[in-house]
Amino acid sequence: MDNVPNKIKLTLVVGATANPERYAYRAADLLQSKGISFIPIGIKKGIVFGKEILDLRQKPILEGIHTVTLYLGPSNQSEWIDYLIGLGPKRIIFNPGTENLKAYSQARSTGIEVLEACTLVLLTTGQF
Repeated sequence: MDNVPNKIKLTLVVGATANPERYAYRAADLLQSKGISFIPIGIKKGIVFGKEILDLRQKPILEGIHTVTLYLGPSNQSEWIDYLIGLGPKRIIFNPGTENLKAYSQARSTGIEVLEACTLVLLTTGQF
């Protein structure tokens, strides 16, 4: 399989954690195994597959983000959604439990594709 297209899909894992029991960790694991570049970002410190979790509170400047996959519940999104949209991703995946109609509207108004889907399923079924 040609991994070149996967490199184009640089993915920001929002709500990243070093806890292997969490879905954000499992998504990072699957992204890694599929050869898709990712950046972990969250409010908890740690290392995920050799990558330091960036501090979301610092709103680091990131470029080339294709996909944002969210693992933050709606009540925790309002503080970060403008930042995430400002990164200019092609799409934002709202995983189960992160659904947020207001954020969908904000993202779509800037031309960002919104998916209400499970990153793990998308990756497993080749739809990512």
